[in-house]
Amino acid sequence: MQDLKGRTKKFALDVIRFCSSLPKKEEFFIISKQLIKCSTSVGANYRSACRAKSNKDFISKLSIVEEEADESLYWMELLEELGLNNNDEFQRLKNESDQLVSIIVASKKTARKKMND
Repeated sequence: MQDLKGRTKKFALDVIRFCSSLPKKEEFFIISKQLIKCSTSVGANYRSACRAKSNKDFISKLSIVEEEADESLYWMELLEELGLNNNDEFQRLKNESDQLVSIIVASKKTARKKMND
């Protein structure tokens, strides 16, 4: 769990730094604001999940993490459609968002299995 706490925090910080380098046009400002909101929410909600009071609460909170990581991916896909896909840092962040979604989905499956055993 500690590793994922650090990883989600790093993801948020890296997205914030990336967004500060985006062109200063209105469309990028709007997307940047949304991307920062959901990417920082990934780590904040994961921390909350780690303090869940029950397995059911843990799964519920992980669902929020999954939604926020997937939303981050959505905003990055919009940036990609706007032509920002040739940036190495952008591709790394997009891949990280996709990996975080996969990890959370797998964690939810494991938690559900434990709940049903």
